[in-house]
Amino acid sequence: MKRIIGMVAGACALVAAMTAGAGATPLKVAYSVWVGYGPLFVAAEKGYFKDEGLDVELVLVEDTKLRFAALAAGQIDVMATSVDALPLYLKPGQDYRYLFGIDESVGADGVLARNEIRTVADFKGRTVAFSKGSVTEFLLTTLLDEAGLSIADITPQNMQAGDAGSAFITGQVDVAVTWEPYLSKGDATEHGYKFTDSSKYPGLIVDAMVTTLQETEARKAELAALYRAWTRAVAFTAANPEEANAIMGKGLGGWLAKPAVIADVLTGVRLMGAERNAEYMGTPAAPGAITAVIAKALSVWQRQGALQVNAKPEELISFSALGQ
Repeated sequence: MKRIIGMVAGACALVAAMTAGAGATPLKVAYSVWVGYGPLFVAAEKGYFKDEGLDVELVLVEDTKLRFAALAAGQIDVMATSVDALPLYLKPGQDYRYLFGIDESVGADGVLARNEIRTVADFKGRTVAFSKGSVTEFLLTTLLDEAGLSIADITPQNMQAGDAGSAFITGQVDVAVTWEPYLSKGDATEHGYKFTDSSKYPGLIVDAMVTTLQETEARKAELAALYRAWTRAVAFTAANPEEANAIMGKGLGGWLAKPAVIADVLTGVRLMGAERNAEYMGTPAAPGAITAVIAKALSVWQRQGALQVNAKPEELISFSALGQ
């Protein structure tokens, strides 16, 4: 009897230890150095994650492909990325879901062009630098569509957004699809100007938190807590910009280390709090504006031959983090 009691006690202790270990497992959130992801550091600094019962580990992974690979491998639990990117990584048995919006580009992304280029039609035959399979290609394709052109009508130069901006500034390409701070630097050159920016395309370039389909169920409560902490951080940033900018600069580092730079770049970015998310994400019965962007992304990537599965926009949204 004593042996049986000992075995039961040991089993209970093991279960308790396993349960404690599971509860202590941090929620790993991957990000890149971008101003729109800054409120994650505000949430950490102000204790919003802890208030929500979360142990969050922020993981820097600059490359989008590596972030999705880490998510698929279970090395991270949630990641920040642009809405247009997710469809590119869908595979049979490898499913992802949008959780909530993070930030919306309202001028921070755009296109630089040589002075003699005045319309999108003038892009034809020109060297255009952009990053293939990224938000810069998504923006470029949107412009080309409006003029009845395609990637086949230009001379593409596959470069990361920063490299594309630098190439334009040094006169190596005719057009570059890039983002800040290269957009402002290119606009200040003698040979070129800012052809257009994301303020002309509201709701098109938006970053969102995404996770796997499995995680939407396995960590449902934690994902909802993450959303609440995020919206609190966005609200704090709006009410206390100087303090928030200092926190974000310290956390993000790199070219965004200085609070003044954070403040400047934020003029072209709108952080998405609870009110904007309610509008943009919508509800299961009435999905919001995000579905139009997902549909456009699906169309763009299918034409490029980059899609591996067929999907409907509304099927890719998880409303559980928003408490629906």
